[in-house]
Amino acid sequence: MFYLFHGEDEFSRSETLADFKKKMGDPGLVELNTIVFDGRKVTLGELQHACDSVPFMADRRLVVVEGLLTHLASRGKKRKPAAWQKEYLEKLTQYLKHLPETARLVFVEDKSIGKSNPVHKLALADERGHLKEFQPPQRRGLNRWIEQRVKKKGAQINAAAVETLAAFVGNDLRLLDQEIEKLAIYVDGARPISEDDVRLLVSYVREANVFEMVDALGQRDGQRAAKLLHQLLDDGEHPLALLGMIVRQFRIMIQVKELSARGLSQQDITARLKLHPFVVKKTMRQAMNFSMEQLETIYRKLLETDVAIKTGQMSDVLALDMLVVGLSRERGS
Repeated sequence: MFYLFHGEDEFSRSETLADFKKKMGDPGLVELNTIVFDGRKVTLGELQHACDSVPFMADRRLVVVEGLLTHLASRGKKRKPAAWQKEYLEKLTQYLKHLPETARLVFVEDKSIGKSNPVHKLALADERGHLKEFQPPQRRGLNRWIEQRVKKKGAQINAAAVETLAAFVGNDLRLLDQEIEKLAIYVDGARPISEDDVRLLVSYVREANVFEMVDALGQRDGQRAAKLLHQLLDDGEHPLALLGMIVRQFRIMIQVKELSARGLSQQDITARLKLHPFVVKKTMRQAMNFSMEQLETIYRKLLETDVAIKTGQMSDVLALDMLVVGLSRERGS
């Protein structure tokens, strides 16, 4: 049998492959009978030899090939696959029709493989073929994923905590899983995970205060911006980590403003930057307080501040204070 696991959701792909291996039997024997190929380098002969080889003390042999179909679809200078790529794909498709019963061949692709691809077509038409596409959940789907993941870990979570996690961690499922694990251990089944728990333990959520500080800078409210800065510092945020979050927010603002000027909608920008809709919506509003020229000037100042701190020209807290004062004096567009 052969399988096509494709799509951008690396976390779910990896989990599915791991579960697949578990179902094959004794872990030690499965490991002995597993071979993984880099699809950019493997020859068709090597792949066929691996699939044709008799399993060692087991009924099946697992062959995993990563990125082969994406590689075979890549385009060269003539903007189309080379002749050898077409030939490879044709011969591979023919071979799959005669794949030994003892082989389990899994194609793992980090991009979606189109329905016109011969292997994709064969997986749909041949009973020995199986395919599954993995795409990161969006919006409500992401909220459902969080709720299900929390339940899988034996915990509960309230709606506000779900919204906060989704907004500030986004659909990076591997990172979300790590944060949910941490939260589940923290509450230890005594009560549902709350929004306060998320704000306390998930560092990404602290960026909410960075949003507020950038809002204050955009409104030229230096006093409020400085107050928020020192609240973050008092909460234990390291000055360089805080500067990094400020840099990230202004970088996102530049990207959002540029894409918006090119006519992209909020939904298109969200998809292009792979950010949560909440973040894009808030950043679009913030970007209205600055011209592109001002944002680029601010970004240079942020980088200069980073260098000044790291080279010892100025203490970290003083450098941040001076940065906030300077940015709050920037004139609006």
